[in-house]
Amino acid sequence: MGLKIAHITVDCADAAELADFWAQLLERTVDPGGNAQFATVGESTGHSPALMFIQVPDKTPGKNVIHLDLTADDLPAQHERAVALGAKHIADFDEYGVIWSTFADPEGNLFDIAAEQTSD
Repeated sequence: MGLKIAHITVDCADAAELADFWAQLLERTVDPGGNAQFATVGESTGHSPALMFIQVPDKTPGKNVIHLDLTADDLPAQHERAVALGAKHIADFDEYGVIWSTFADPEGNLFDIAAEQTSD
């Protein structure tokens, strides 16, 4: 059997706080037992891959510790929702037939939300 993604791991300052942001954004819940040092989203519910948040003492400056590409059937609504949850809007793009926005989560990790592609 080939490789599978088990977790997407995020280095962070406060695992519980960042897990809560991502759980809300993805409309999931933080798994039981999360704390400032370690938290997961999707592990207990079987969502794959699960998100794992691990507190690290010193994040490498300039290194993006994660980059998720998400899709939305209503990009403007999800844009507003991400900002309301604490994301910072960075930029909008329309290239190669794809429309997306780049955001930073509360700890500065970048992620994109793209308009879901429809087949003609």
